Amino acid sequence: MQADVVVLGAGMIGVSIALHLQKRGRHVVLLDRRQPAEEASYGNGGVVHREGVFPYTFPRDLSEVLRIANNRQVDAVYHLTALPGLAGRLFRYWWHSSPSRYAAITREYAPLIAGCVQEHRVLAREAGSADMLRPVGYLRAHTKARQLELELAKAAKAKSEFGVNYTALDRAGIRQTEPHLEGPFLGAVHWVDSNAVNDPQALALSYVALFQRLGGMFVTGDAGTLARQGAGWRVATADGGSVEAAEAVVALGIWSDRVTRRFGYAPPLFGKRGYHLHYRMNGNAFLSRPVVTDSFLLAPMRAGLRVTTGAEFARPDAPPTPVQLRRAEPIARSYLPLTEAIEAEPWMGIRPCLPDMTPVIGPVPAQPGLWAAFGHAHHGFTLGPITGRLLAEMMTGDTPLVDPTPFRADRF
Repeated sequence: MQADVVVLGAGMIGVSIALHLQKRGRHVVLLDRRQPAEEASYGNGGVVHREGVFPYTFPRDLSEVLRIANNRQVDAVYHLTALPGLAGRLFRYWWHSSPSRYAAITREYAPLIAGCVQEHRVLAREAGSADMLRPVGYLRAHTKARQLELELAKAAKAKSEFGVNYTALDRAGIRQTEPHLEGPFLGAVHWVDSNAVNDPQALALSYVALFQRLGGMFVTGDAGTLARQGAGWRVATADGGSVEAAEAVVALGIWSDRVTRRFGYAPPLFGKRGYHLHYRMNGNAFLSRPVVTDSFLLAPMRAGLRVTTGAEFARPDAPPTPVQLRRAEPIARSYLPLTEAIEAEPWMGIRPCLPDMTPVIGPVPAQPGLWAAFGHAHHGFTLGPITGRLLAEMMTGDTPLVDPTPFRADRF
């Protein structure tokens, strides 16, 4: 099978890249070992984070480090066996999280986030799925005065420096906005510019369907078989055939470096595992938008009320250990009238992260025709369409909508 470009990885990032390239007249084959959007693009919290101009940092405050170090929290846990392999990456993460470095990273990262909702809306309108993007924002509700104070300060800075809109809510405001949400909340920030999606996989699949209507093709195959074929690339498909293309894009999330290392590019990629489980609610109780509490996220989905966890640091091959969900469930039940869990076992996914909190988007060093788009951490679902447009513009010689320099692969 011949193509102009083969895109490896059919999550939100890879799907969006393939779609934008196909829109620009390239013949594209999208390849994954599974069906599209079955991993992190399925299991996320369903928020398009317009407010996400501030990437998630490594804690710098000693009390916060000690809190997490006791390994009894809901928001962050770790496996001791994983720490030796992660130590270098986590140190670099901590280093990049210093106030001065973080400020510089934020200024470079913010333009990518700024267009996230608009770029989703462009694709969703073309795909016939615009109604999936609900302009209801989401809440960050806090039970601790210090955390609420920090959230309000961040909101004010996001508004003044990056034009992000929000509303500050007191207890009465929370109750008015979400009448079935109980708990000792002191206040909340309602991030009003963000969009909520109650079926993230369905939105991604609508983009896949648009890609196919435009002539693109999806196939299953093993991205690990990518090899040079003359001046281009070749990758094996599950039916025993192959795809040959002039250019290839690696958009495999946490597994991206397993491919790029074979071609001399070994970025310091690491994973933050996350879990979710769906619950039913009693009677007519409902939640109208996602709510992030001090420790976890509650998100209304078609499948039920999704409880998602923060970060778990583990070896890539370690079996699931959903201790955060077990800790979160009784708290969630005190906030909302939950009944039984819908699934027997929790879902688990892995967020692909880089120490400078910034994704790689651009050409792979010293490998003509090989491109990369990974490391979006908590914002892969958010940044899929704008990443797809940016990389497609780079690959086709168009003027990029944002400066791609901060995302260059050769910074590692």
